Amino acid sequence: MSDASQKEKLRQHFARRVTTQARVVLDTWQKIHTSNDSLSSHRKDLLSAADKLVRYAQRFEMTGHAEAGSKILRIIGDWPADTCPDDATRRQLQDAFDALARSTLRRTDHSNTDAPHQYRRTPVYIALANSEMANRLIRQLEFFGFRASAFDSARELTEACALHKPETILMDVNFGGSQNAGITTIERLQERHDTPIPIIFMSDEDGTIQTRLRASRCGGEEFFYPAVDPGQLIEKIETYTHGNTVEPYRVLVLDDSRAQAKFMETVLKKAGMRAHIITDPMEIIHALDTFSPEIIILDMYMPGCTGMEIARVIRQQDRFHSVPIIYLSAEDDVSKQLHAMSLGGDDFLTKPIDPKHLIATLHNRGRRARSLLALMIHDSLTGLYNHTHTLYLLDQEIVRARQKGRPLCFAMIDIDYFKKVNDTFGHPIGDRVLRSLSMFLKQRLRKTDHIGRYGGEEFAIILPDTRPSDARNVLNEIRERFSELQQPAGDREFNVTFSCGVAGWNNEPSQTLCERADRSLYASKAHGRNCVTLADS
Repeated sequence: MSDASQKEKLRQHFARRVTTQARVVLDTWQKIHTSNDSLSSHRKDLLSAADKLVRYAQRFEMTGHAEAGSKILRIIGDWPADTCPDDATRRQLQDAFDALARSTLRRTDHSNTDAPHQYRRTPVYIALANSEMANRLIRQLEFFGFRASAFDSARELTEACALHKPETILMDVNFGGSQNAGITTIERLQERHDTPIPIIFMSDEDGTIQTRLRASRCGGEEFFYPAVDPGQLIEKIETYTHGNTVEPYRVLVLDDSRAQAKFMETVLKKAGMRAHIITDPMEIIHALDTFSPEIIILDMYMPGCTGMEIARVIRQQDRFHSVPIIYLSAEDDVSKQLHAMSLGGDDFLTKPIDPKHLIATLHNRGRRARSLLALMIHDSLTGLYNHTHTLYLLDQEIVRARQKGRPLCFAMIDIDYFKKVNDTFGHPIGDRVLRSLSMFLKQRLRKTDHIGRYGGEEFAIILPDTRPSDARNVLNEIRERFSELQQPAGDREFNVTFSCGVAGWNNEPSQTLCERADRSLYASKAHGRNCVTLADS
């Protein structure tokens, strides 16, 4: 390596140190906005983080960061301790943080200010003895929308965790130089947090049961021995940093007693569940269609029909075959309870109901139902929706687009020369490429978009409330970034591209929309691959 390239590599390393510290400052400011505490309670953290930023930026001659950090320090210095800043001070602080945010933008952020934010607010921390491996991982993680920081010492890692709790830590068991020093550091870190940080441990030398047990006891979710390549690590990191909040269970309750129904509604809402209460059995079909419940509670005996009869009607609809049905009754005859469950029920609760028993039953049934549903509608390799469910979601979005008069786009993606990847590197590497693209799409698309594995190396994307030109621009940006991603294969790396076809919905059936997107995909292939083609209206 030439002197010039060594200096450039060193400069990039220092630049990452500065931008990492800048994001710690920005995250502290973000925490102030999202916290219920007063601004003054975070003044010390903000002062410490900004001071460190200025020292780093001045040392490594990064003028923009140094000036923005100095301005923040000056404003905080003029703000008396143990007091709340006035409106003028708040405005000055916000201007200073806006300037720092502009200095911290990556090259690709400048190119498209309307693009969705690609980096997680909570960081991933990396503590590896091998600094080259750590920097390689950071580059790969940034492609997948993560913000990662590497540390050279246990002290630096501890300081960073005190300022901002990470989503996960990748830790070498011997980080720090001595045997199991990394585990010791994690043990001390975990004592400072109410909820444990998920830890992924790595070791090149020690895979004994004693070390594995100690690592597991301090929050180790994974233990890699010997160490694995970056591709596998990123897949595991994604597993423990998938920060989507768990959606509350949707529970439909049918009980002809208004008092009992109100009681149930209160108990369910207090437990964080979404409750939909009906007292007339004849409303059941409408409630199923509009509420789409995950769990159904039926009173056994109601005027005009029984809960068992309602259960049979519900089970006649395919989409509710796996939805748990729980009977509710004062009936204490076990044989009658068993007979009721044989006619479509899953459980039987006897009145009067213990709220704790009810909630525990609903959680158990709900978890199992969601697990079964996930197996039914998701592709096992990528975790994306399977072909059948993707088409079902497309039909649903077409209905919504027609009702609301909103635009809708459907895109199809095909990995270029995928057979060559399998033939050259083997099917396990090919599978990892499929998973990497699925992760890439999930990180860069909105939560309201639907991503499915259409079959083989083909993917389908449903983009509600999106005009065709916007869909093309977003997918073209994703295509360009994905083509830059280095795919690891042992001691080698290679690049993969994809072709894409996009079609905007023109008040047509889903099959026609799919066919138009498919033709556009083949047009991209004909134009030389690695491009996005928009279908004619």
